Amino acid sequence: MKMTRLLRKMLFLLFWGGMSVLSYGQQNEMIIITQQPLPYGYNELEPIISAETLILHYGKHLKGYIDNVNKIIKDDTEKYGTNLESIVKNSTGKLYNNAAQAWNHNFYFDTFSPKDKAQHKPSGSLAEAIDHQWGNFDRFKKSFAQVANDIFGSGWVWLVKKNNGSLEILGESNAGNILKDEDVTPLLGIDVWEHAYYIDYQNRRAEHINALWDIIDWKKVEERYNAALNNGK
Repeated sequence: MKMTRLLRKMLFLLFWGGMSVLSYGQQNEMIIITQQPLPYGYNELEPIISAETLILHYGKHLKGYIDNVNKIIKDDTEKYGTNLESIVKNSTGKLYNNAAQAWNHNFYFDTFSPKDKAQHKPSGSLAEAIDHQWGNFDRFKKSFAQVANDIFGSGWVWLVKKNNGSLEILGESNAGNILKDEDVTPLLGIDVWEHAYYIDYQNRRAEHINALWDIIDWKKVEERYNAALNNGK
């Protein structure tokens, strides 16, 4: 009798353990948006951005936005689409805020390279466009930093290419995402939420923005600009 009860208990645990594994697998299959890997190690942007900040910013904040998108949209993929760009363009409210932040952060993290590997200035047609718009690269950096530092509270600052060929610097509050503006193509996006810099710079946003020029990889920005030109935008 005792052996029978023990056997039943073991079978019960195996059964529910199997059900738990199955449920977990089914939940994984419902994932729509996955978190793209960083193109560098956590410590490779130091001292501009510390490993501690990246672990928090990428590993906690971005993961949280993506998890929220997947929870909200799991039953409405036909309405919103199955990629971040379409979700941002077709959503409002809580879903928009989380999807916009997820897309913004993917774009942001992919802009950097370690200091000794980054291309520190634009070249070619993008350099010519910046010089035409602002006079020279140093004036552009000053204008970009001014917009970034003038954003009240949290937000994003963007360099965009307009469909008429001109460039513009735009500031957006909170989760502001410019994908809904069909007239612009994003080239460079910088996060000015405090979680992006507070561990390393406390409240010194201007110092943080100034330091980022050492790890912004203009080769990547140029690739976006040239792609927009090739697509007729």
